[in-house]
Amino acid sequence: MIYKNYMGGVWIESASEKTFESRNPAHSGQVVGEFQDSNESDINQAVTFAKDAFKMWKNTPAPKRAEILFKAAEILIRDKECIAKQMTQEMGKVIAETRGDVQEAIDMAYYAAGEGRRLAGETNPSELKNKWCMTIRQPMGVIGAITPWNFPIAIPAWKAFPALVAGNTMVIKPAEDTPWSVIKLAEVFHEAGLPAGVFNVVTGYGPSAGMPLVQHKDVKMVSFTGSTATGKKVATACAELGKQYSLEMGGKNGIVVMDDADIDLAVEGVAFGAFGTTGQRCTACSRVFVHESIEEEFVEKLKEKAESLYIGDGVNETVQMGPLINEKALIKVDGYVQDAKNRFAHEGPGKLVCGGEMIQEPTDDTYGWFYKPTIFNGVDDNDPLMQEEIFGPVVAVTTFTNTNEAIWLLNNTKYGLSAAVYTSDINFAMTALTEIETGLVYINTSCIGAEVHLPFGGLKGTGNGHRDAGQTMIDNCTEWKVCSIDYSGQVQKAQIDH
Repeated sequence: MIYKNYMGGVWIESASEKTFESRNPAHSGQVVGEFQDSNESDINQAVTFAKDAFKMWKNTPAPKRAEILFKAAEILIRDKECIAKQMTQEMGKVIAETRGDVQEAIDMAYYAAGEGRRLAGETNPSELKNKWCMTIRQPMGVIGAITPWNFPIAIPAWKAFPALVAGNTMVIKPAEDTPWSVIKLAEVFHEAGLPAGVFNVVTGYGPSAGMPLVQHKDVKMVSFTGSTATGKKVATACAELGKQYSLEMGGKNGIVVMDDADIDLAVEGVAFGAFGTTGQRCTACSRVFVHESIEEEFVEKLKEKAESLYIGDGVNETVQMGPLINEKALIKVDGYVQDAKNRFAHEGPGKLVCGGEMIQEPTDDTYGWFYKPTIFNGVDDNDPLMQEEIFGPVVAVTTFTNTNEAIWLLNNTKYGLSAAVYTSDINFAMTALTEIETGLVYINTSCIGAEVHLPFGGLKGTGNGHRDAGQTMIDNCTEWKVCSIDYSGQVQKAQIDH
């Protein structure tokens, strides 16, 4: 099936007259659909629609805007199973996870819509007599969003629902690997009665569609989730144009397992963090720091868990880990693994515990991009396995001797998104909460599992300080305006007449 761009409430072919294919990563010969290979002309058209719709939408009462978003949530609930199955075919993660992806969009729809009656500013005292002050929130205008493939509907929902309830309009460019999910979101909004031009979808590639969206003069703010390399390009372009931007980029997340931890619980948490979504999460666990006294037991149990995982097509309810997103990702992951194997064979330290190779399972004369869950042990904390974002089912393990060393190792990365600690020591747990340099810290659970009512984002090289979701979600897409009314009948001078 050929899918069109959604602009101005209608479905429109790209001006390029070109399309590209999206393939099922579990069966690389299976085409999920053809999508518009859009260019700058398409972006210009979409932004024009969004700009024209903005005046009407911002003047629509926020509770009325929220009613439409509630309807969208109900449609998502109705279509949840269908969307989840199609999403698994589009990006590969197991059906339980894609159901969770849709549920996250539903949760965000309800949560953001609830803000339609709480888009409050503040009333503030004045330092002068007979003067009244307040602050109000106002929408920015057209917001451009560039979204990743690993959460094809959840992350677009994170960006869209808060922006829309606040009165903004939007143009979104989804990842080229997963355009269908955002096209479906547009269908949901259309059915819910969202006015034409308020939400627009333009599919295509980063250089030809994404960057023109970032650089468009009428796009007031850009919200980006993706790789660090692309995020830096977005930041540079926005800075040169003087526009606001929100970045959520890479992660190199670690889990500390203390000697007093529940080892079985820790193994479950590490396995879920490392191999859930085939390791393709910005919050995925790729580093594990284990107290030296429990290293042997922990590594052996983690190996058993990894080797027991049933790998295959995620639409099968019994499958526990799906494929990587595409062939390029498969080659990248295998490159890191093979380099590490060669390096450890000649230099050390470090050794392969399990995995370390591709899986090619013929299915109807084709195969998917599968990789075995891979564990390395005894890895130096400055090794590429410990410092570079691999984005696959690969985890590196090393040991520590004391709590100070554990926290230092955890913080020894340029990223700062997520971390977890397994311990029964409340004193160390509280110390970890304050000393770990990440935006998300978990105690006795895995390092993945964001909830929509909690701010999501990281420190250091992970982002630029903004947060998606949570109580701060509206901050990314609104401007504060200070309003003062002086009824003194004279010109009063703040600070001077104080």
